[in-house]
Amino acid sequence: MIVAEALSLLRGGRPLFERASFMIHPGWHVGLTGNNGCGKSSLFALLRRELQADAGNLSRPGVWTVAHMAQEVEALDQPAIEYVLDGDAEWRSLDQQLQHLDTLDGHVMGELFARYEAIDGYTARSRAAQMLAGLGFAEADQSRPVAEFSGGWRMRINLAQTLMCRSDLLLLDEPTNHLDLDAILWLEDWLRAYPGTLLVVSHDRDFLDAVVEHVLHIERGELTHYRGNYSSFERTRAERLAQQQQVFEKQQAQVAHLTAFVERFRAKATKARQAQSRLKALERMTLTAPAQADSGLEIRFRAPDRLVSPLMRLDDACIGYDRTPWLRGVSLGLYPGARMALLGPNGAGKSTLVKALVGELPLLQGTRLISEHTRIGYFAQHQVDHLDVEATPLLMLQRLSPKTDELTLRSFLGGFGFGGDRVTARIAPFSGGEKARLALALIVWQKPNVLLLDEPTNHLDLALRHALLVAVQAFEGAVVLVSHDRHMVSVVCDELLLVSDGRVERFDGDLDDYAVWLRQWRAKKAREAVTVAGQEAVRQEAARELQPAPAPVAEPQVVVRKVVRSADVRAAQSALAKAESRLQALQEALAGITATLADTGIYGAGQQQALRETLAEQARLVAAVAECESEWLALTEQLESLQA
Repeated sequence: MIVAEALSLLRGGRPLFERASFMIHPGWHVGLTGNNGCGKSSLFALLRRELQADAGNLSRPGVWTVAHMAQEVEALDQPAIEYVLDGDAEWRSLDQQLQHLDTLDGHVMGELFARYEAIDGYTARSRAAQMLAGLGFAEADQSRPVAEFSGGWRMRINLAQTLMCRSDLLLLDEPTNHLDLDAILWLEDWLRAYPGTLLVVSHDRDFLDAVVEHVLHIERGELTHYRGNYSSFERTRAERLAQQQQVFEKQQAQVAHLTAFVERFRAKATKARQAQSRLKALERMTLTAPAQADSGLEIRFRAPDRLVSPLMRLDDACIGYDRTPWLRGVSLGLYPGARMALLGPNGAGKSTLVKALVGELPLLQGTRLISEHTRIGYFAQHQVDHLDVEATPLLMLQRLSPKTDELTLRSFLGGFGFGGDRVTARIAPFSGGEKARLALALIVWQKPNVLLLDEPTNHLDLALRHALLVAVQAFEGAVVLVSHDRHMVSVVCDELLLVSDGRVERFDGDLDDYAVWLRQWRAKKAREAVTVAGQEAVRQEAARELQPAPAPVAEPQVVVRKVVRSADVRAAQSALAKAESRLQALQEALAGITATLADTGIYGAGQQQALRETLAEQARLVAAVAECESEWLALTEQLESLQA
């Protein structure tokens, strides 16, 4: 287990935590929470043994394998799937050694193969591909070099590499920052099944609720352990703060009473002994501090100058790039008070629709109507990246409002956490969260009446997320939101729009219903892929069967034509029967290979070539069985749906 005893750590002369003690048992899934800068990343560094505590001790089993998600990925020429496979260092080492069988003796060779099978090495490539697919990568993208992907997609590749490691301790620092909602749902399922010890830092409360069973909270130098998920932690902490405040108020009343008695009777000889007794009682009293929640930030949108109806409208719009339509027939109106969230699978066109609303992307067809009084506040990640990093927060705001006095601008920026020297500091060294805060401040200052927010909570801590949520709730204009933060979507938005398969339609349901829809959509796409692959195989088989022959058989050709042209029950049954027959043949062949490898003779001298060929055939059969099982499952579901 992980044990901290009287742990203290200083950074820049400032204590992050002092004399902290806690225990984390093997298999626990723990959420690490606290304000930005409280020491969460430093605690991770202590667990990775990259830092040393200033006092006390933090121990973990030395035999544990620790997986940690780095925050940067180099621009490598290595294919994405190979980079992910590097996450399992032992598998990579074994795989490289098994490429040179001629240099190994039989005993060493046998041990390598036994270990390779024990770590499930034959399915490693398939598992890596499944991780990339779950995180939103198309099959063709998996062989692309890492260098060809943008920074956000590289972080997804890095996350997949981290998950690929067969770790005992998994440390994840903001793993959802670059993920959309469907990738987060996949990650939640994966982490719930993770058997090791998990410590995760996240500002997504719904994500924490789904994956953690304990919370370790850092606040004013103290680490406190709470049982339960994040929602349970919030309730318990609020109760503790309320109790602490009650104790403080009661104690202050007692102190006031004792002090008044001492002051009143200290000079009287008859009461001097009693006054002295009460004075000593005051000195012995251990005073309770007043309850203080972590200081949050307050955001208030300035009232728009004008609110007109409608603020903006799309009529029968066709939206896309390079004359290629992505979305067709889009009709959408934005009115004061509208609260819309865009849902849809990765790559469906949510950000494309937002860009069309902003006016960054011209329509291919249809019309975009916008009032002369409409002022758009648009937040997207690329805007954060395009801040003038050589400027200061105060200078950025002065450029927008040169006639406003400096005191007013400083006061406004202070509401976003830019107080003291930070308001005149260069933006370049700011963290991602600070840059996001500044971008939001610049939007709020301009008094928009339409807010278009594309993943606005990336890099924001829980305090600022809550402040933004409250501000958007009170905003008088229209809001269109794209966010993986389900809490914000559910609290802010009262209308859900589904962007999928080239259409934008109203979604009747809540986010739980959307999660169900998304899983069904994925299953449908998987069945379609299997059907296409099956049809191609059937076409190839039909081409062979249609070659001239002495005695052509008509019935198989009829069945082929039906499988190709129709998805009726008979065709599904025929395809399922073929899949079952092929699966049985593959399993029998794999059993024969396994028996061959169980014979020690194949590991003897002079058998290297035979062993290499046998292992290659085993790997091919393992992959073929997995693919055939997936095809059989998809065809079974298809047949059941047809017979329902």
